Amino acid sequence: MDRRYQRLSIIGIIIVIVDQSTKLFIANILPIHQSIEVIRGYFSITHIRNRGAAFGIFSGIESASITIFFIIVSLIAITAIIFFFRSVEKNNYLAQIALSLILGGATGNFLDRIRLGEVIDFLDFYWHQYHWPAFNIADSSITIGAGILIWDIVIVHRRDAEDAEKNEE
Repeated sequence: MDRRYQRLSIIGIIIVIVDQSTKLFIANILPIHQSIEVIRGYFSITHIRNRGAAFGIFSGIESASITIFFIIVSLIAITAIIFFFRSVEKNNYLAQIALSLILGGATGNFLDRIRLGEVIDFLDFYWHQYHWPAFNIADSSITIGAGILIWDIVIVHRRDAEDAEKNEE
């Protein structure tokens, strides 16, 4: 097996295991909508169920078709990530790690949708009464992976292109 795919598999599997373990733990210790305050006025562990997309988008729609829609979208995203991963250069470790994080996160939330028809969220950050939408390890992994991928595309590739241009002169 190509080392790139080993990296993709290992990172992705670790994310899925940590994500699913933390969600199972939260579901077993906290009833839905119950919280454990961790940092007063700023952070709580709160058991929330999200039928929608990231950060609660479309969560108010009560329909089985929204679950099917998000399962299909997840499958398309997972397939696209694997397809895109194949085109990443073998020495572009940053993009490989980023895509592995995104894949692990997408898979973790996909498993929730298949198993529960919704996603378990529990990381609840806020400033007094102003709340950021609750999220989970999978969401964090997707966000961090996307940030790394953007950094790689915008900063690293631009710098490499500028260096190549200077070398041609």
